[in-house]
Amino acid sequence: MKHNGYSLPAVMIAAFFLFSCGESNQTEEGLEEMNPLSIEKVDSVDYKLLGDPILADVSQDGSHIMIYDYAGQEIIIFDQEGNLLGKFSKTEDTPDAYGFMMELPGFLGNDQVVVNGMRGIFIYDLEGNQIKKIDHPESVGGAAFMPQVGKSIETFTLQNQEFILSKSVRPRDTYPGEQAFYDRFRALEWVNVASGESTEIIPFETGSIFKNGKGYIESDYTPSFEWINSKLYISLGGEPILRVYDLADNTAKLDTTINLTIPEFKELPVRERNEFSEGSVALDGSTASIRNIHRVVDKLILHYYAGMDPEKVKEAGELWQSGNEEEAGLLFDKLEAEVPKGFLVFDLETLQLLDRVDLPQGVNLGGFLAAGNSLWFQKAPSEEVEEDFVRIYEYKLD
Repeated sequence: MKHNGYSLPAVMIAAFFLFSCGESNQTEEGLEEMNPLSIEKVDSVDYKLLGDPILADVSQDGSHIMIYDYAGQEIIIFDQEGNLLGKFSKTEDTPDAYGFMMELPGFLGNDQVVVNGMRGIFIYDLEGNQIKKIDHPESVGGAAFMPQVGKSIETFTLQNQEFILSKSVRPRDTYPGEQAFYDRFRALEWVNVASGESTEIIPFETGSIFKNGKGYIESDYTPSFEWINSKLYISLGGEPILRVYDLADNTAKLDTTINLTIPEFKELPVRERNEFSEGSVALDGSTASIRNIHRVVDKLILHYYAGMDPEKVKEAGELWQSGNEEEAGLLFDKLEAEVPKGFLVFDLETLQLLDRVDLPQGVNLGGFLAAGNSLWFQKAPSEEVEEDFVRIYEYKLD
């Protein structure tokens, strides 16, 4: 069975004004008057593997590709010709094992790998030798994540220092059934690689849907973000808003807010806080979300997933629970195929919406990434035969 992050059981489990310090609404009005953008496949690379791989990261110059193989629990790195550069597994109970992986691994430069696990943030060389371990600022009580192509831990350089941006998993002595959770929430950890110091940033801002008195699960507010020239571009899960922060001196200051208009982007389910229990973690792969944010040359890209019909998801769940697993699976596949998936393209300098582009045919529609002025996709698995390779496509945005 191929691993795509959208299995029916996962969905069933889950059911447990442009301005500086101002805001704007972005719509599709006027797009018809512009030259439409398109993406074109320009290259591909194969790596021989019989397993269950997912594309995790591509180095910034596009020379190194990283995948994670769920079957072998291995991190694998190869070049643009498909030559193996390194691979390793850290499943044993050893001091350099990261434990449960909380987001896909990413590159630090070309020759180091960063993994965010329950035991801490670990930095390895391409062969898996530990270079550094950074402890979490608080012990992690529980964690979960939905693996999506290219949605990996992020790294960047600021004032000649290396930093890591990862999702925050601090328990903060509260849980989503309490108001304190929403008051204390911070989306990201800003980690100094040299010192190991971690600063939590990005709260639920005033006016956010996550401050409306209702309850939300982790996938509702999972952050998507991109660091560009001392600015952080971020969206939180199913809230169709892009916020831009200035990063400096271990602080993030809100600079710009853009309310997004996305066709058929469904609202998050309404959950009452008394439905939540302390210590539980829930995810739902069927709801709408901003899946990722990327930079490609002078453009900013927001990958979105518009979400399934909640009534149909409920119907599929009832079929599954009644024992009609095959029928439920077929309905779920139909719902998944009907979900609008694509990305919004903005001019990076003006943050004006340029176009909306659909994802190409024949690729894993769960996500993609940007590196080396290109977009990178993983080939969708064949439904007819089991393949003994993973294929990565390189696309150009024109």
